[in-house]
Amino acid sequence: MILTELVPVTDRSSVGKVRRIAMSTARRLDLNETQTGELALLATEATRNVLVHGGGGEIVVIGLKSNKNALGRILAMDRGPGIPDLARAMTDGFSTSGTPGGGLGAMKRIATGLEIFTSPTGTVVLVELGKDSDSDGLQIAGMAVPYPGELVCGDAWSCHRSPQRVLTMIADGLGHGLAAAEAAQEAIATFHARIDCAPGEILSYMHDALRKTRGAVAGIAEIRPAERKLSFAGIGNIAAVLLSPAKSQSLISHNGTLGSIATRIQPFHFEWMPNSMLILHSDGLQSRWDLSSYAGLVSRHPAIIGGTLLRDFRRQRDDASIVVVKAA
Repeated sequence: MILTELVPVTDRSSVGKVRRIAMSTARRLDLNETQTGELALLATEATRNVLVHGGGGEIVVIGLKSNKNALGRILAMDRGPGIPDLARAMTDGFSTSGTPGGGLGAMKRIATGLEIFTSPTGTVVLVELGKDSDSDGLQIAGMAVPYPGELVCGDAWSCHRSPQRVLTMIADGLGHGLAAAEAAQEAIATFHARIDCAPGEILSYMHDALRKTRGAVAGIAEIRPAERKLSFAGIGNIAAVLLSPAKSQSLISHNGTLGSIATRIQPFHFEWMPNSMLILHSDGLQSRWDLSSYAGLVSRHPAIIGGTLLRDFRRQRDDASIVVVKAA
């Protein structure tokens, strides 16, 4: 199960809204009462920091649940002046705004994971509570957010993890709104129903399944870390980039629309190195980003990387989705 909700942080009412969403997410993840309160507190503090110190921004509340694990993830993004003294800000009990959580230090004490990327052009804070799957040695973070004003998202992402292989995908239903969301969710359902197949085969099954919908574009990647193999197949306008310290390589997604016209479904194979990173995103994000322009960003958690690109390159006139995969 993947839950995602984006909330613009514009005034004090945003704090209460994010808190309520965090509590609802925690309950849907079946977190206990203590954890639910802790996730709500973390969301409250993160939102107040965005409002007070960042001058506003966005919060993404994400819930991830598998058979064994549940993880609540808060991603706070702003374009404020940054945190000039991060070491001091991380001191337990330090707060310049009088917030009840007691500052970033207290958030770190409560959370199971906290990471911050800050610069003079803005700050992205990742807070996690719970446990994610990591038996494959990879970190994976994704998010899909709707066209501004829409209640449902026409983009979707998912992944399947095992010690031997990891599959991850993005689907973008044509247009936006309910019909686009139905197409994207049909793609997700087919992905999980055919999870034992290779990426190209799964896309073929999707093509048949989506004939009853308005259609979608999609990209699927399979990573076998121990074998150092990456396979990718895509149909339509899905961006896929394989990065390593030595180079950046765009992966090919053939023209077409699943459910309508997909004349050529072809998998491509690449080497996956321990320092590789894979980024998939829909056309809701501009493709002109360059991670090297952000000092130190490539070493951060995939959620920080994805959130930074979402903050700075989202088109704001479509649904948007991004998935980042890298070594843990």
